[in-house]
Amino acid sequence: MANLPDTMTAIEITKPGEPDVLKPGMRPVPKPGQGEVLIEVAAAGVNRPDVMQRKGMYPPPPGASDIPGLEIAGHVVAVGPGVRLNIGDAVTALVAGGGYAQYCVAPEPQCLRVPHGFSMEEAAALPETFFTVWHNLFERGALARGESVLIHGGSSGIGTAAIQLAREFGAKEIFATAGSAEKCQACARLGATRAIDYKKEDFAAVVKAATGNRGVDVVLDMVAGDYLQRNLDLLAMDGRLVIIAFLHGTKAELDFNGVLRKRLTITGSGLRPRPVAEKGAIADGLRSHVWPLLDAGRVRPAIDKVFPLAEAAAAHRLMESSAHIGKIVLKV
Repeated sequence: MANLPDTMTAIEITKPGEPDVLKPGMRPVPKPGQGEVLIEVAAAGVNRPDVMQRKGMYPPPPGASDIPGLEIAGHVVAVGPGVRLNIGDAVTALVAGGGYAQYCVAPEPQCLRVPHGFSMEEAAALPETFFTVWHNLFERGALARGESVLIHGGSSGIGTAAIQLAREFGAKEIFATAGSAEKCQACARLGATRAIDYKKEDFAAVVKAATGNRGVDVVLDMVAGDYLQRNLDLLAMDGRLVIIAFLHGTKAELDFNGVLRKRLTITGSGLRPRPVAEKGAIADGLRSHVWPLLDAGRVRPAIDKVFPLAEAAAAHRLMESSAHIGKIVLKV
């Protein structure tokens, strides 16, 4: 910890509420423990769970920082015992909290090197999104070459990553829902074979018509609620529904007849509360399968806007407006 300051600027949630409760404050610089590194944060990603935490609806897991922020990029400036990373290494990391700050501790297994040619802002836009997409769409959803997929929220950070990875891993048909013509055009540019404006079209009817009533092999769903039955209805035989968020709520009345008749799988996962070892295993998959695509420039995060750290409240207002396409990032 030599030559490091004792305190740092961090964005605090002063009380649960609207974006203006996010205020810069002073905190002690954290110290890395066993298997951890301290990163001088250059940029941090903004995500929906941050908004939920700010509202008091998503408390950090036990032992995690109360400072919001789940993904960062920067340089290692200190290391704890048992770490192979070196001081000076440029990394991006998935963290359970603490990202909206000048310094942040991260478990080494959740760190990945910054891809070739990536800015720190681009690197900070990777972890939360790509960990989520890789694990859910490919490990749990088992999307395979030649299969078809429907990605809800196609213009979100998750959606823009999922479209690109589905394209690169050989999905035959990539359907994506989005809420405007501009967002649909963005999905198409990234590789969606058919982008559906859910405000003007019935996504289930569009998918069924486009697939000759066969349906799709995988649905990646961040909406849930009233989407769930339609998702099940448009899955093909042996199809997989993967649920990663609940924008329309956690409850729905479902007819499970199709689950048995079509041998469907319903799965899903959360990321933040999981043990370091499990997150590290996801990182290993990314390192092997996805990082070569990033290094080659075949896949890049779509970034809508970069805000200074002190303007975290403005970043949250943009997130909640849903006017953005892709990721929102804070520059530290």
